[in-house]
Amino acid sequence: MESQITRNEHISSPLTERLFRAGAHYGFSKSRRHPTVAPYLFGNKQGTDIFDLEKTSALLADATAYLHTLGIAGKQVLFVGTKEEIKGVVLAKAQALSMPFVTNRWIGGTLTNFPEMQKRLKYLATLRAEHASGELERKYTKKEHLLLTREMEKLAFNFGGIVSMERLPGALVVVDPRHEATAIREAAQMRIPVVAIMSSDCALKDIEKPVLVNDAHRASVTLALDELSAGYNTGILEHADATASAPQATPRA
Repeated sequence: MESQITRNEHISSPLTERLFRAGAHYGFSKSRRHPTVAPYLFGNKQGTDIFDLEKTSALLADATAYLHTLGIAGKQVLFVGTKEEIKGVVLAKAQALSMPFVTNRWIGGTLTNFPEMQKRLKYLATLRAEHASGELERKYTKKEHLLLTREMEKLAFNFGGIVSMERLPGALVVVDPRHEATAIREAAQMRIPVVAIMSSDCALKDIEKPVLVNDAHRASVTLALDELSAGYNTGILEHADATASAPQATPRA
């Protein structure tokens, strides 16, 4: 059924208003629709699915509250988004929170083979330290130094965003789970919850906290990430305050 979507029909809260202005209500064509997202649609206009932004607002608020609790618990969150049109936004949000990220490409085994991944991360950290100190240049010939530098750059491209990830994350924040299918499968296998910014072509399976918006539009993704990041950051600050004010254990004599 086609619905003529108007601004007055679709907006009843400040968050919904901002989502509407960001173009978050546009999904994909009906032919690309995944059946599981049907309950979150307002209708269809000229062949394009339209999200019910009241329901989207509720989903976004719920996901934000969830990340807030993870922040309070001091748990790390891994941000994932490798699509060209949004990877810069994902990178900026993760770096602002000092959280790990994957914005180039997901390497298989990042979660499911984490012990081996840690070895590569430690090796990358060692190469970086030796490069910065000049030790690589002193220890190796020019050719060896060049080869190691290239290896370091390749490792940094693949793993540079997760160097700070010393253990499996408390959750993933993923933009477009259909595009990041490998990451979603690994998270499900390791029982790591996923908060996903997703459009009408994505399945709700294995998504703990879905946020149904236009996941191909920079403004829409930015708004959703702003809300999620703010909730998580508030929790992190509360965790830091609680840790600082906690009584210190008295050393035994």
